[in-house]
Amino acid sequence: MQNSRRKFIQNASLALVGAGFLPKVLWANNAAAKAEKGLIGIQLYSVRDDMFKKPLETLKALSDMGYEYVEHANYVNRKFYGHTAIEFKKILTDLGLKMPSGHTVMTAAHWDKTKNDFTDAWKYTVDDAATMGQQYVISPWMDEKLRHSYDGLMLQLDVFNKSGELCKKQGMKFGYHNHDFEFTEKINDTPIYDLIIKNTDPNLVIQQLDFGNMYGSGGRAKEWIDKYHGRFPSLHVKDEIKSAGKGEMNDGYDSTIMGDGEVNPKALCLLAKKVSGAHHFIIEQESYQNRTPLECAKINLDRMKTWGLV
Repeated sequence: MQNSRRKFIQNASLALVGAGFLPKVLWANNAAAKAEKGLIGIQLYSVRDDMFKKPLETLKALSDMGYEYVEHANYVNRKFYGHTAIEFKKILTDLGLKMPSGHTVMTAAHWDKTKNDFTDAWKYTVDDAATMGQQYVISPWMDEKLRHSYDGLMLQLDVFNKSGELCKKQGMKFGYHNHDFEFTEKINDTPIYDLIIKNTDPNLVIQQLDFGNMYGSGGRAKEWIDKYHGRFPSLHVKDEIKSAGKGEMNDGYDSTIMGDGEVNPKALCLLAKKVSGAHHFIIEQESYQNRTPLECAKINLDRMKTWGLV
């Protein structure tokens, strides 16, 4: 239950490799983004233990709470939580659920330098996302070896843009989801997150801004939303409190019920909706303060429905 999202993602990316699967936007574009229908969903990592033990019952419980949208955090060997794309889409449809986005780690192993093309494993990732009806195919991590030099990072961001081109062929966009290193690590005195945003094509690649991951490292979402209008159509909505231990990101903070912490996620969501056309508001909570994950999921949804986002 206390396994951090960072460790989960690192382990997942290693498993995929081992298996072989491995400028501001113009206001006109921003206005178009604003016109998209908003949604409130949940990242299924928030209820990860329940999804591991009883995925169908957990999805039904979320549907019964009033959720209409989920975001996956488990895609292995072309299966979502053990089900093929066609099977999982039917499961969700039968429960009145949709999956407009999902997290699959893109690793260096997904790009074949000799062929100057993606491996079949990444092409299948995009194909299966399209089958699910996703808008966004999101990588929630970047290999350390890819981000320690300017040239290496630029090569990876070029691959991000190429993934955006691949996704575009099926009516989707590629996305990147931040953690904390993007704000603490610099190349040529420039934060990595600045380089990521400036060197990815907004017509192909979206940024999914996670309020909580950056917080303990000193990153403040408002500064980035203000700085890069139009770049954050999707948000991971979190609130944070001081941790009794090391914290989820080893930064002294844990996520908590929306509105109970220090982050003020409501104000951030409303700001991002106004200046970035944010329309995906994805709830994520990894620590539960003596509540069950499903109890937290219900409280978070009920609170966010009062914020005027959708």
